[in-house]
Amino acid sequence: MNNPRRTFLKNSIFLSSGLLIVSKLPNSAPVMSKNKRTTLKFSFKPYTLELKHVFTVAANSRSTTPVMLTEIEYEGIKGYGEASMPPYLGESHETAAKFLSKVNLSQFSDPFQMDDILTYIDSIDTYNTAAKASVDIALHDLTGKLLGKTWYQIWGYDASKTPNTSFTIGIDSPDVVKLKTQEASPYKILKVKLGKGNDKEMIDSVRSITDKPLFVDVNQGWKDREYALDMAHWLKEKGVIFIEQPMPKGMTDDIAWLTARSPLPIIADEAVQRLSDLAKLHDAYSGVNIKLMKCTGMREAHKMVEFARAVGMKVMIGCMTETSCAVSAAAHLSPACDFADLDGSLLIKNDIFDGMKIIGGKVTLNEKPGIGVVPN
Repeated sequence: MNNPRRTFLKNSIFLSSGLLIVSKLPNSAPVMSKNKRTTLKFSFKPYTLELKHVFTVAANSRSTTPVMLTEIEYEGIKGYGEASMPPYLGESHETAAKFLSKVNLSQFSDPFQMDDILTYIDSIDTYNTAAKASVDIALHDLTGKLLGKTWYQIWGYDASKTPNTSFTIGIDSPDVVKLKTQEASPYKILKVKLGKGNDKEMIDSVRSITDKPLFVDVNQGWKDREYALDMAHWLKEKGVIFIEQPMPKGMTDDIAWLTARSPLPIIADEAVQRLSDLAKLHDAYSGVNIKLMKCTGMREAHKMVEFARAVGMKVMIGCMTETSCAVSAAAHLSPACDFADLDGSLLIKNDIFDGMKIIGGKVTLNEKPGIGVVPN
């Protein structure tokens, strides 16, 4: 006798954003054996990203980023995921390996039990958001492939409505900043890092090369709200669109004061990692930068987009320095966002996936099922 639940899952998937009806799985999709219980197979391996330029923000500089690459296999179909671990997340190859070694997906025989699986992953430990995201992304990739659908289709988004991405200019000397700005000529928006005491020099160096719209990201580098407000007025005159995380995340009252007076929107980054943070702090900011590595992956990022929209916040979908795997996963949310900062794979020399593209500065999704990536 056919399994009614299995038959239902082959023909439809119910998600928080609505009900997607799928007439049938692709001909290549696996069929569950009647006599054999198939389980999910999980594996991971470390990898190190090499950056094209030394990347400097207010708190540190680096030329590499540790990542963990993950796979979930089900009846011969593989889903791919990634954990990118910049310094401020407090994760490393060692901590990710310790966390992922505890993951036991063999207890699950149905990849469409996504809430059960990802709730279990989240319960393993309190932290390790990037490691959790690597499992979440791989599971989304797998289930999308089993359905023969992309995730922007499953969520009901229009791929033509993706925004332009910004391209990041790290803190450096004026000559290097000018060179980086020239190299970024294909991109229509630039994101300039500030917060190390040379803020006006950074902006003036960029402005000597281009008059493109700018985002600025202070990475918690300003400590005085009066200085922040003065800079907000000056930056508006320089064609800046918004200011991201101007002061330390613990200075909530000062940030709320700034948000109420600033001529530019104030966007949360480090202060808001997960949905629970957004629920507590949404009144203190004009908008939020949502990143899969902060919030445990695509499932929670989707919830955060919906919440931010409901409370009237601006929404940006961002990334760390990542391969095209994680960047492509985040890009499926971009049609629902005001802004995108999805240049992570463009900043590295050793990408090992082919996925979404930036064409004419615009985030461009493909029609490959799942998250739309292929290992190189």
